[in-house]
Amino acid sequence: MRIGLVGKPNVGKSTTFSALTQTPVDIANYPFTTIDPNVGVAWIPLRQDCACATLRDKKESDGRLESVSVDDPRNGSICNPNTGSCVSHNRLVPVTMIDVAGLVPGAHEGRGRGNQFLSDLARCDALIQVVDVSGSTDIEGNPVGSGGSNPVEEHEFLLGELDAWIRGIIESSWQRGARRVQSEGEKALVTYLLDQLSGIGASELHVSAGLSSVSSNHPDAGVPWNWGKEELTTLSQEIRAALFPICVAANKADRAADGVWDELQTMVEASGGILVPTSAEAELALSRASAAGLIDFRAGQSSFTISEAGESKLSGAQREALSKIANTLEKWSGGGLIGLVGDIVFEQLNRRVAYPVQDETHWVDGDGNILPDAILIPEGTTAKGLAYAVHTDLGDGFIRATDARSGRVIGADHEVQNGDIIRIHAKT
Repeated sequence: MRIGLVGKPNVGKSTTFSALTQTPVDIANYPFTTIDPNVGVAWIPLRQDCACATLRDKKESDGRLESVSVDDPRNGSICNPNTGSCVSHNRLVPVTMIDVAGLVPGAHEGRGRGNQFLSDLARCDALIQVVDVSGSTDIEGNPVGSGGSNPVEEHEFLLGELDAWIRGIIESSWQRGARRVQSEGEKALVTYLLDQLSGIGASELHVSAGLSSVSSNHPDAGVPWNWGKEELTTLSQEIRAALFPICVAANKADRAADGVWDELQTMVEASGGILVPTSAEAELALSRASAAGLIDFRAGQSSFTISEAGESKLSGAQREALSKIANTLEKWSGGGLIGLVGDIVFEQLNRRVAYPVQDETHWVDGDGNILPDAILIPEGTTAKGLAYAVHTDLGDGFIRATDARSGRVIGADHEVQNGDIIRIHAKT
């Protein structure tokens, strides 16, 4: 799964990326600090306890495991994650983040990094637009102190650039595609659009939604070879909306006037998106203090406790600064940046978690590791689809699967439910 961080230059995208991934990148107060896209991993908590909580309860009730001791560093978790971690049955799973260079007006025509920026977004499942709600930069990302672009202006310009980029791809050989419709029928139009847009991840579902939008909004549009800019813009807008769900991180909110992002929030939520106010700088400070072992801090929360190491190393001024940061973040709902990514993954994209194992009795892999993998899958994924998500060979050789919680044998078309523990039987 890939989520792209987008927006005009100098709004705090690289700081946001570092806060989410703990990956050091260049951060500076001028446009185009980021040239090539940064790629990192954000670790987000599942919305329910790890399945190892159920296994611990079973083992304890059977007398095969002692109760959690007060000095257990994992506070009861007994799984062995191949990636991420699990403490107090709070399991973290990876989401790939792509931080691309800032987008300026006219990018679809080659300004700034132009179409290279836009192509960096291809294959992203969703986008987070980082918006400077403090008004400290103009629409091109130049620092102006105050009175810069307003949040709605920033958002609308991004949508316009994405729409124009997709329309440009469609228009590049539109007449050739339209002639195919004349000779081969309407199915040829879908085929043409899929051919043109497959590189950015468009599916037949996206294309069909776009064509339906043209029919609804332009009932007198006529045959496709007569469509003009208005019809193609509508087509592009609908495909973009389906292909790239956009949420907003209202950054620098600690320096913004009250209510300055309210209009943008209404606009984003009306299109099915989410807006979360935040300060990427503040979240990065807590993230770094946590990584250094100075505080005990759970991603997605604003509160923390000073660790044993922090008690000996942090000065009074540093403690006060961290407390002020936490108090600032606590004023806003939404769980900050990690909370936003979690909402996108589990609510907007409807991802579920499944635990593939090789032993349905003990919930382990071939090496005896308990619940080593927690895989995010789209809602509606079948048992055979899960097999392919684990490894192509498992999908190709799929025979059947077993629901480890119930012991019931399930077939290829069985829809995997959230939290299922599945053993896959396949030809080797």
